[in-house]
Amino acid sequence: MLDAPVATVALTVPVGESALMKVLVAGSSGFVGRRLCPALEQAGHAVRAMTRRPEKYHGAGKAVHGDVHDVESLSTALAGCDAAYYLVHSLDNADFEQRDAEAARTFAHAAAEAGLRRIVYLGGLGDDADDLSAHLRSRREVEDLLGSGGVPVTTLRAGIIVGHGGISWEMTRQLVEHLPIMIAPLWVQTRTQPIAVADVVRYLVGVLEIPEAAGRAFDIGGPDILAYVDMMRRVAAIQGRPMLIIPVPLLSPQLSSLWLSLVTDVDVQTGRSLIDSMTNEVVMREHSIRRLIPFEPLDYDNAVLQALGERVKARRRS
Repeated sequence: MLDAPVATVALTVPVGESALMKVLVAGSSGFVGRRLCPALEQAGHAVRAMTRRPEKYHGAGKAVHGDVHDVESLSTALAGCDAAYYLVHSLDNADFEQRDAEAARTFAHAAAEAGLRRIVYLGGLGDDADDLSAHLRSRREVEDLLGSGGVPVTTLRAGIIVGHGGISWEMTRQLVEHLPIMIAPLWVQTRTQPIAVADVVRYLVGVLEIPEAAGRAFDIGGPDILAYVDMMRRVAAIQGRPMLIIPVPLLSPQLSSLWLSLVTDVDVQTGRSLIDSMTNEVVMREHSIRRLIPFEPLDYDNAVLQALGERVKARRRS
C-alpha cells in the first residue's frame, strides 16, 4: 500500500460513556488507522497503536506489539483498555477469508478476556440479499465473529473510501492517469457510494462514545451515488485529462486483475478480490448514522480534490 500522510480531523464528540477512554487501534499503521489514531488523541482518548513492529511505528499514540493471529500478544496489548478498533483485513492473500475469520475469532476472545466494553469495526457496504463477493462475505463474517466473545460490536460499513494511499482510490486515480482510452469490463457500470477518508474517521471517532451505537451496524457514505465509470470520468475532468471509456463484456475477473497489475500499483491478488466485489452494488440502505452523528459529508468532487492535495504534499515531503 502507498504511504499516506496523517490527516487531522476537527471533531466534536458527543458526551457518552466516558470523557476519556483507553483505546487500542488494531491496524494503526494502515490507510485509515494512521488517520484515526491522531483523531482519537485529539478527542481526548489515550491511544494504543497496535503493530507487529512497534520499533518502526512513528505515528500518534503509544506503540504496542500485537498480532491478530497471536492471542498472547493481544492479551498484553488489550490489557486495561476500554475499547478497540479493528481495521484489519488481508486481501493480498489468496486465503484471506480463512485468515480473516481466524484473526477475528482470536481478537474476539482476547477482547472478552480483557473486559472490553466495545469493539468498533470498519466493514463493507453491500446488500445481504445480493450474491455478495468473497470479499464482502468475508467482511460480514468478520462482523459476526468479532461479537462471538460477547463484547458489543459497532460496525461502520463503507464502500469506496477516497483518500491518498487507499487501494480503491489509488486504483481509480492511476487508471485515469495512465489510460486516456480504456477498454473496461462491465463492472464499471456498477454503482457505489464513495466517502472521503476524513468523514470515515469522523464517524469512527463519533460512534465510540454513543451508547446507542453498541451492537449495531451502520451504513456510511458520501452524498453521491456513482457508477465506477462516472467516478473515473469526474477524476479526469478535475485533473483536465482526456478520458474515453469503452465497456466490453470480454474481460474476465482474472484478466481484469492482470490488466490492473500492469497499469497500477495494485497486485494481482488484491485486484482480483476488489474486482470480484465491484460486481456488487454498494450503496447505503439505511441512514441512521446521520441522526446519531449529524454532519454533511464531503461530496465526491471535493473528496477527490482533498485526496489529490494530500498526494501533492506527500510527494513534496519525500
